Amino acid sequence: MKREQADAVTTVTAGGRRLRAAVRPGTGSGLPLLVCNGIGTPLEALAPFTAALDPAITVVRFDVPGTGGSAPTRLPYSVPWLAWLAARMMTALGHDRFDVLGISWGGGLAQQLALQYPGRCRRLVLVATSTGSLMIPARPRVLLHLSSPRRHRDPAHAARIAGTIYGGAVRRRPELAAPLTRSYPVPASRRGYLYQLLASAGWTSLPFLRLIRQPALVLAGDDDPVIPLPNARLLAALLPAARLHVYPDGHLGLVTRAAELAPVVSEFLLAVEPGGPGAVQ
Repeated sequence: MKREQADAVTTVTAGGRRLRAAVRPGTGSGLPLLVCNGIGTPLEALAPFTAALDPAITVVRFDVPGTGGSAPTRLPYSVPWLAWLAARMMTALGHDRFDVLGISWGGGLAQQLALQYPGRCRRLVLVATSTGSLMIPARPRVLLHLSSPRRHRDPAHAARIAGTIYGGAVRRRPELAAPLTRSYPVPASRRGYLYQLLASAGWTSLPFLRLIRQPALVLAGDDDPVIPLPNARLLAALLPAARLHVYPDGHLGLVTRAAELAPVVSEFLLAVEPGGPGAVQ
């Protein structure tokens, strides 16, 4: 039996930029999973979840410009440009086709990838995310906390507000948010965080959701202060081939309930296509 291999952290040159990425080689021969993180979040934050995925799945995580080990861009960028950059990165890593998972802010990027590259993006997993700027918004107090990168730069502050902004199990046990609230060697760049905010402020998937034909799995917590549950229901209703899975937790359910949700995602990604022999290639 093949054993799961450890993630290899590397620097990938794509589109003239150097991006920090982590690749966990899978033991199977199926398509890799590209993971798109939340705003200001380095690739380490989702390690508890990706480590719990089926070892057959190759997993690629990366830092968007201005986050973790990827330098910020000089000028603001758009979500379609970032989707182009991510696709170029996957090409540089040797992957012509892939599945994509996006959480929170990264869910917008994942939707854009599915629209922009229908021949390359096979399946889509959307977690604790929405249709972008046109959505059912969070409460003003939560939005105020999200408008600043301080929660990614000040662990004490992040611990104080964790329950308020993430909800679910974190309300009672703030330490569960540690993968996002701990101090990383390279904290989120203020410029990079601002550019991520600007990119999402001018982007919405509402006009094109019906054009995303890939099978999609929408995961959402029933106590998510950042992305209220009706947003997930809207996504699942408008995407032509989507199913909704609601879990009893908050915005960070992918981390706090990794042991429960990783098998759900793995089963979706490894499912055999109708009429196809064996695992999907």
